[in-house]
Amino acid sequence: MPKTPAWGRNRPFLGAGLSFCVLTLQSLSASFPARAQTMPDLVTRDRLRVCADPANMPFSDKAGEGFENKIAEIVADEIKRPLHYYWMLEGPGFVRNTLGADLCDLIVGYASGSDIVDHTNPYYASTYVLVTKKGGPLDGVDRLEDPRLKGHRLGFIAATPPTDHLLRLGLVANAKIYDLLVDHRFSSPSRDAIRDLETGVTDAVILWGPIGGYYAEHASPPLTATPLIETTRPTFAFRISFGLRRNEPDWKHELNAVIAKRRNDIDAVLKSYGVPLSPIQSVAPETLGRAGEAREMP
Repeated sequence: MPKTPAWGRNRPFLGAGLSFCVLTLQSLSASFPARAQTMPDLVTRDRLRVCADPANMPFSDKAGEGFENKIAEIVADEIKRPLHYYWMLEGPGFVRNTLGADLCDLIVGYASGSDIVDHTNPYYASTYVLVTKKGGPLDGVDRLEDPRLKGHRLGFIAATPPTDHLLRLGLVANAKIYDLLVDHRFSSPSRDAIRDLETGVTDAVILWGPIGGYYAEHASPPLTATPLIETTRPTFAFRISFGLRRNEPDWKHELNAVIAKRRNDIDAVLKSYGVPLSPIQSVAPETLGRAGEAREMP
């Protein structure tokens, strides 16, 4: 859900084990600088290997119906390689056990600035949205400081960036909180949140833009997804790029060229899925994974 992501989100946790590994790698690098600088490129050249969740719409699924599936197809078409997936449910260890284990070479959506993966140039930016009923009392609210939110029951995903704002503004006591880490084959907190809004359990829900925009369009009747304006940290907006292993500069340059050449095709996919787009240059990179529903927690 900034999948963020963040984040996870895309809520990254750097534990003692990871810190030890980082210190060890730094020590080895200092002892063997030449070897570190000549690390071979691990990318498989006969096919495009993508790491993805098999049941995490609107991002990806095994049927190829997510917008990240469509973007992976654009990349495969441009570099003229057959597309292959390594499927794994997103959650703790996703990056380590997919990209980090050399089972794939690309994660289609990851927040720029993440220190868990290297990343390409961003190919889109989005922000959290407030999803409301069209014509309802909260329709058009674009910041959490709006006094119209007082007294209304809001829904949000636990441990995502809006949580801090809701706590600061005293909007949590009456809120409904949905789990962040679930098995998407059997549960979808975002779909549950939208259903609760449709049935009147909540008055508005806060979701990562690509998720909120997609489900708002598919609701019956359609709902309104209003991009939230950030007035203080933590940020609501994130730049999204391709995630890849470090020390693979040729692969990174190749992907950056694809983004530049096929930007119109990528934008068309995003818009067709209702993703609310922000100007990339207006959004600063964050040290997080997928904005919205976390992609990686080591």
